[in-house]
Amino acid sequence: MNKQKRFAVILSGCGVFDGAEIHEATLTLLAIAKAGCSYECFAPDKEQAQIINHLTGKLMSGERNVLVESARISRGRIEPLNLFEPEKFDAVIFPGGFGVAKNLCTLAFDGSECTVDPEVELAVIASVEAKIPIGALCIAPALIAKILPGAEVTIGKDPDTISAIEKMGGVHHVTGYGELIIDEKYKLVTSPCYMLDAHILQIAEETQNVVDELINLM
Repeated sequence: MNKQKRFAVILSGCGVFDGAEIHEATLTLLAIAKAGCSYECFAPDKEQAQIINHLTGKLMSGERNVLVESARISRGRIEPLNLFEPEKFDAVIFPGGFGVAKNLCTLAFDGSECTVDPEVELAVIASVEAKIPIGALCIAPALIAKILPGAEVTIGKDPDTISAIEKMGGVHHVTGYGELIIDEKYKLVTSPCYMLDAHILQIAEETQNVVDELINLM
């Protein structure tokens, strides 16, 4: 009997405007389970960059922790990112959300001159070295393009984000709903998800497509 494949899911908080995009994160977990695989969630144990009121869109005062907020999505079952060991997994996947561009890197503030959280950078590079495939949804492909030189990715059609990716040395491919870009060199699979004006049913389709393709690359 084949061993159950294991996914590491890297979260960036909880909520589209300051953390992980909840639909993308939850539907990714569902797609993994539907494919007969298991998952474990990880997030950096650090203060998040901003707190956004998701009702008004306004900035709020206070402090929140990325790991603690991410635990809302994983129902408390989550580990600090510094404990991630790629050799124990068959694939790793990054859901999107502004938390990727604010907490995992500073793309939202610094554009192509952004810096990447050291634990995130180490996780991506270690995954490439371990030869396990990487999935990235929504804005997360831009993060990967900052880390992996010449990575072929897609975030859909947004010109400003495409420009930032190209300035960071990435190769961008314009895509529509349900389309994937596969970089065979890095075993990297990317899809635009909510970087397009998508419906939740389309997000479900795209997350399943990414998960299925990552399984094909294992």
